[in-house]
Amino acid sequence: MRKLIATATATIAALALTACGASNDAPAGDSTAGPSGLIEVKVGASPTPHAEILEFVQDNLAEEAGITITVTEFTDYILPNEALASGEIDANYFQHIPYFDQQVADNGFEFSHSEGIHIEPFGVYSDSLTSLDGLEDGAQIAIPNDPSNGGRALLLLEDQGVITLNETDGAPTVLDIATNPKNLEFVELEASQLPNALPDVAAAVINGNFALDAGLIPAEDAIALENPANNPYVNIVAYRTEDADSEGITTLIELLTSDEVREFITTNWPNGELIPAF
Repeated sequence: MRKLIATATATIAALALTACGASNDAPAGDSTAGPSGLIEVKVGASPTPHAEILEFVQDNLAEEAGITITVTEFTDYILPNEALASGEIDANYFQHIPYFDQQVADNGFEFSHSEGIHIEPFGVYSDSLTSLDGLEDGAQIAIPNDPSNGGRALLLLEDQGVITLNETDGAPTVLDIATNPKNLEFVELEASQLPNALPDVAAAVINGNFALDAGLIPAEDAIALENPANNPYVNIVAYRTEDADSEGITTLIELLTSDEVREFITTNWPNGELIPAF
C-alpha cells in the first residue's frame, strides 16, 4: 500500500528565482514582489492532473502575468487544506466543490474558492469484470471513505442500477442504502488507496485523479463512468478568504481559466479524462 505522504517539489522557474537571490522568507499570502518583480504563489496540488496543469501555467503563462508558481504535491486529501489553513501555502488545487463545502463545515476553515476549473468523471474499475452486471452475490466494492466522495460513489452505483438510496439532506452513506439486491459489501478506503484494492475487491469506485495516477484511462478502463453533464463535482482553487483580492490569487485563477489552459486540458486528456468547466 502506498504511504500517504506530502512531497514538496519546486518548479524549475521557482528554483531559478531562488538562484537569482529572491527571498523566500515572505509569509504565505504576501503579495509583495521579490527582486525579480514576480509574485510567488505557493500552491498545493495532487500530482495528477493538478500539478501538471500548474506546471504548464508556470512554464508558459506565469512570468508574463507577473507571478511565479511553486507547487507542493500532496498524495492525500487531508493535508492540502491543513497546509492552506496554517499558511504554508497560498492556495490549493485538488478538490471539488462538495468536498470543499464539507471540509469548511467540518473544520471551520475561512476559505473561499474559484469558479470551476475542470471535471474528472468518477469511474468504476475492475480487474475481473467487464460490466457491473457481472457482480456476484456478496461481492465487495471499494469506495472512498470521506463523506463527499463516498456519497458520490454511491450515487454513481445507484445511477447504474446496482443499489437504491434513501433521500438524504447531504451526501448519502452506506447507511442510506435502501435496496441492495446482490447483498454487496462496501469497503471504505482512503481515496488514494482505491487503485491498490484491485484485484482484492470485485470493483472499486475511484476518483479521477487517482485513476489517472494509477495509469487508468477512464474512457477505456472504467466499466461504468459518471455523466459529466451538469456535474456538481467541479475541481476548484481554494484560498483563504482574506486573500481573495490579492494579486497573486486573482492572477493564478485568471490563468487557470484561460483559453490556453482549456486547450492544454483538451489536448493532453483527449478522451474525456478531464473536461474543462469554464
